[in-house]
Amino acid sequence: MTKPYAEVIGDPIAQSKSPLIHGFWIEELGIDAEYRAHRVVPEDLPAYFTSRRADPLWRGCNITLPHKQAALELIEDRGGVRDTIGAINLALRVEDGAVIGTNTDAGGFYAPISGLDLTGKPVVVIGAGGAARAVLFALARLGVGPVTILNRNVLKAAALLSSFGLKGNALPLGSAIPPAALLVNTSALGMVGQPSLEVDLTPLPDDSLVYDIVYAPLETSLLAAARDRDLDTVDGLDMLIGQAALAFELLFGAEPPRDRDDELRDLLTS
Repeated sequence: MTKPYAEVIGDPIAQSKSPLIHGFWIEELGIDAEYRAHRVVPEDLPAYFTSRRADPLWRGCNITLPHKQAALELIEDRGGVRDTIGAINLALRVEDGAVIGTNTDAGGFYAPISGLDLTGKPVVVIGAGGAARAVLFALARLGVGPVTILNRNVLKAAALLSSFGLKGNALPLGSAIPPAALLVNTSALGMVGQPSLEVDLTPLPDDSLVYDIVYAPLETSLLAAARDRDLDTVDGLDMLIGQAALAFELLFGAEPPRDRDDELRDLLTS
């Protein structure tokens, strides 16, 4: 590597579209840099950060499953992410040479629903991992009504509700969902290589929104079921591009050309 670079890390990582997104913006802006995907298994995460700290060309990395919480323990937390969201999706080398963690998932999740008034309205969230933390952080600040989390580990889900000061309920995965204005899948269910997510959407009102953060495949079984009911939907690319835009500016010091989003989506779905 002979030029500045950033990367996305995770396990697995082959499904990541981050290299296409950041590569598109790098080319459009004529930045002399590279962006790549790098598989890091959990036991190698400490060694990964040790090696990257020693590489002056490394700008930072986006962080995906399963490292969003573990990485927080390996780098500096100058923004207090540990005590707010509790998970990071971006590690960044800053001017003094330190590596710090931050989270752009919350902003990426919020962007597609910023025009909705969810104050006091019920929400269903599926999953209780690192992505769920970012989603719940955003929902708490939107002042939503009761939140129902469906998760395999009910105690973990209940603890998340408490940590974000949200009223609601924790139910086992597969339980019937209550009526809600918004349903969000934050889990890996429905992703390529993972079991499908089967949810009976019958309890949702006709004006509900279904939001799936999974982007591989883009048309998940959850979104297909929502469209069969003519419900409004948000797919995983909306959040992915939104969080990537925030990360890109931090990594490369330039604002990405968001007026080219239609071209970018075509590239990502071709």
